[in-house]
Amino acid sequence: MKLLRLVGATLVLGLLGPAQLADAHRSNPTDTRTYTASDAVIANQERGFYHHTETHYRADGSGYVPLDAAQLRGFRTQESVTQILRVFYLEKFAGTDKLDPAYLALVRADFRTARAAGVKVIVRFAYAQPPGWPPTIPYGDAPVSRVLKHIQQLTPILRENADVIALVQSGFVGLWGEGYYTDHFADPADPSKVSDQNWADRKAVVMALLRALPRDLMVQVRTPYMKQRMLGLPTGTDGALSADQAYDGSAAARIGHHNDCFLASPDDFGTYLSDPIELDKDFVAQDTNYVPEGGETCAVNSPRSDWESASAEMARLHFSYLNTDYNQDVLGSWGSNITIAKQKLGYRLSLVRGTFTTKTRPGGAVQVALDVRNDGWAAPYHRRQVQLVFQGDKHTYRVNLPADPRLWAAGTTTALKATVRAPIAPGRYRLLLNLADPSRRLQTATFNPIYAVQLANSGTWQAATGYNDLGQTITVSR
Repeated sequence: MKLLRLVGATLVLGLLGPAQLADAHRSNPTDTRTYTASDAVIANQERGFYHHTETHYRADGSGYVPLDAAQLRGFRTQESVTQILRVFYLEKFAGTDKLDPAYLALVRADFRTARAAGVKVIVRFAYAQPPGWPPTIPYGDAPVSRVLKHIQQLTPILRENADVIALVQSGFVGLWGEGYYTDHFADPADPSKVSDQNWADRKAVVMALLRALPRDLMVQVRTPYMKQRMLGLPTGTDGALSADQAYDGSAAARIGHHNDCFLASPDDFGTYLSDPIELDKDFVAQDTNYVPEGGETCAVNSPRSDWESASAEMARLHFSYLNTDYNQDVLGSWGSNITIAKQKLGYRLSLVRGTFTTKTRPGGAVQVALDVRNDGWAAPYHRRQVQLVFQGDKHTYRVNLPADPRLWAAGTTTALKATVRAPIAPGRYRLLLNLADPSRRLQTATFNPIYAVQLANSGTWQAATGYNDLGQTITVSR
């Protein structure tokens, strides 16, 4: 197969076509090696703990505090925290349809800052926080017609910066954007009373967000019933996503969950509404095989909030992320087990063994077979560009492999097998694995070391490139 493209100093090759596969089964020598797992806390993207950040835009234009690149970079390099929740409060605009150009410029700048610092953003928009407790009417959010106009104006920014957006939470509705205390999407005097029209309006907001985002980005809703009601799904396992539905671009395949009162009570302060509660948990447990779950703790509730119960539930519900800032009493009760949470939130991929061709002719067949283990609590929820890398003294060649790490389920080992064409230039090449972000912008030499996946093995990470060294060389000679 001919050379496909040149990216910087890296040549990108292709897989062998069917006519060349027979050559792969000739008696080229092979070698098998095993790998040692690491217990390090790794700064991989779209998983782990996050820091909460928020900013405001009040009637006089005050309150916006831009993100600080040095602080974000410190989160990543000093704490192995690679994501933030950014709540954009829109106080000024609850009563007007048009967003200020100055405000939109500030939001754009925040995404540029996040990218430069090497983190991703969990995005939420909201109109109001309560001035005190209990909250009083009016709460301060906006009607559906205005929300939809605001989403339309935000759409170009969200699409331009999709590479550094981990997720978008449905937001907009109610205090904090959590969907309960609202002037327009429920009865303000009794927010538990949500009419059919209120539900139609809530669905309109979520569908508008899905349309605003690229097909691969997902939206999270605050309770499983929100997804069930909007999409006409039953609770329990039968209503949740199946493997056949996963990643098909439908609304069901793009709506995940965030639980912002995790472990706080039997129903997590109204997160679970089914009777019995376990039906909603069964729904989320099945759904989150393919869509993301995360959130924050909000109250000590022993023994449920203790580590033994908490860790079992995070594993069952495939938690990808958790707030490191709140609730400190709950997180503090976990003691040294917090390190286990840092390791296991989201995916934790490691090499088990690999078998490789060790010698071939220029352009000849190279067979690679890798066993990759996921010891995290969830699979990756975003695509990855999986590449086999031939790294020589003068040139580096990358071959895109037909693998999808979103299917590397928690607690499983996946066999990754491929037959590819060797470089044309004779020489000795190291073999490496690159699990790159799908964004071309983040695959550059500047960003790949930050946004590619580091495998949880000892002695494999090549920090300068973002590649994982397979510990194997291949000789290409005539």
